[in-house]
Amino acid sequence: MTTSDSTELFPEDLVFEHEAVAATGVPGTVIRQWARRGKIRRFKGRPSEYSGQGHEYKTMYALPEVEARAATYRPMPQRAPRAA
Repeated sequence: MTTSDSTELFPEDLVFEHEAVAATGVPGTVIRQWARRGKIRRFKGRPSEYSGQGHEYKTMYALPEVEARAATYRPMPQRAPRAA
């Protein structure tokens, strides 16, 4: 795992999930899974800041880390439904 040191991150590098999705094209569920597995780091959001979608989000992600993981991301094709 090659994540940058937290001292290399700037406040403008921290983005909400929907902003990371818009910047990289990776689904939000995948970004949350990476954070759960420790591949990227989660940061506590600013409690007074709103995400712009009418919700107050508490979790922010470092955009450089998400972009680094997104470079190798390939969506897995889902299995076709079987006929009954």
